[in-house]
Amino acid sequence: MANFDTVSKKTAEISPKDFVDLCFGFETIDITDIQLIQPEQPTVDMRQADVVIKVEINGKQVIVHFEFQTTDSSETDMSLRMAGYIVRLIETYGLEVYSNVIYLRPDAGRRDPGQFVQDIAGHEVLTRYKVFRLIEMDGQSILEAKPMGLLPFTPLMKRPADVSAEAWLRRCVQTADSVNVENKTAYLGTLAVLGSLVYEPETILNIISEETMERSSISEHFAAEALQQGIEQGIEQGIEQGIEQGARERALKDILEVLTLRLKPYAATVFKPTLETIDDLDRLAQLHRAAILAETLDDFAQVLTNE
Repeated sequence: MANFDTVSKKTAEISPKDFVDLCFGFETIDITDIQLIQPEQPTVDMRQADVVIKVEINGKQVIVHFEFQTTDSSETDMSLRMAGYIVRLIETYGLEVYSNVIYLRPDAGRRDPGQFVQDIAGHEVLTRYKVFRLIEMDGQSILEAKPMGLLPFTPLMKRPADVSAEAWLRRCVQTADSVNVENKTAYLGTLAVLGSLVYEPETILNIISEETMERSSISEHFAAEALQQGIEQGIEQGIEQGIEQGARERALKDILEVLTLRLKPYAATVFKPTLETIDDLDRLAQLHRAAILAETLDDFAQVLTNE
């Protein structure tokens, strides 16, 4: 799901003020000196943080932090992750931190408590953050306010009860098309990519074509985003496969070296063809131990043939 998270992050980076406004509930406050901080900069260990903004609110500098989640966090509990971000940001910048998580899919974030609690007497820990589930946000009010950074997310927001899903998508496209942005194709393409979480891509492209006459350009943008996602996934899978393959080759080499040194010089030639057919790293580890313990070639052969 990295594609949707990346698109969301890029949108927030282009229009950080709209997200600062969201954090503070669109209150009438004096927001100045907005500075986007790149999480990968070497002064802070925040490799996974999505958007970090240093901003002056009513004359006071603070940090506003956003995480985008397509689905529920599957690796680490989201509340624990957010606690980690909050503490590291406070430690790094020495400023008040306002952390937020935005869930994109309608079914995501239902169990996020918006806080991390360690309830141990004398060692209590409490960190709180805001949870935004787009499906619970009033989409019509966003359309009326027209914050450029939030409009691409409106297809994922709560629509008026008397408006059908397709009519709502059309209204979102019309409003986004009415905004004056430098690259309208990329802007509508972002809406299309995010909207595909709940709408069929063909439906989105048809409506964009009918409302803006830009189907061809948006289709190219949509395809480019999908291709990028495929590339990212391919690289990630390739790295994982490369690591596994390297471990397998090392395990095989270790077994053959032990057999050659402890038993017979020709042992590697005898057993190598069979060993090369084994992909299971646990099985190879077992055979490595067997090679160390074997007194004869027959001892090892017996373990090798007993699956």
